[in-house]
Amino acid sequence: MKVIESHLPGVKIIEPKVFGDERGYFLESWQALRYIDAGIEVPFVQSNVSKSARGVLRGLHFQNPNPQGKLVYVLSGEVYDVAVDIRRGSPTFGQHHGVILSEHNHRQFYVPEGFAHGFCVLSESATFAYMCTNYYDPSSEASLLWNDPALAIDWPLESPQLSEKDKKGLTLDAFDPATLPEFV
Repeated sequence: MKVIESHLPGVKIIEPKVFGDERGYFLESWQALRYIDAGIEVPFVQSNVSKSARGVLRGLHFQNPNPQGKLVYVLSGEVYDVAVDIRRGSPTFGQHHGVILSEHNHRQFYVPEGFAHGFCVLSESATFAYMCTNYYDPSSEASLLWNDPALAIDWPLESPQLSEKDKKGLTLDAFDPATLPEFV
């Protein structure tokens, strides 16, 4: 597998080896020793799958306390996926990295604890999978506003479909710093 480091420390793009022929393809979506070698030495405790229609934007979500790191990938369709560094005291605080994930490029995106995460669907629909380093905790969850001007994320859509929770997301500046994860 190939690992591409982003400009945000810990955020990685993984391109697994894909073995294909006229019958289809095979790839390892996770293999602990390979990912440890890639610098992703975390326990995954929960695996989730979501399906969304074109134009849906989910995020930017995070949990604090009880942060979640996520290894995300697309089973069908295509999404634009984003990680935002929200760790107070981080040299890359407020910076983001985005990547296209699709059923064709088979890329995975590792978003460590301390980052907000979100994606928007570019294809007719997309089935999205993610493994998490901590359990979902609704009492710890928060939403960062997807179009916070200070983040300057160049989302590839103008009027996304949002959940009520995501419509009420806060700008990064509006969060009490004590509610954000700390850079260590």
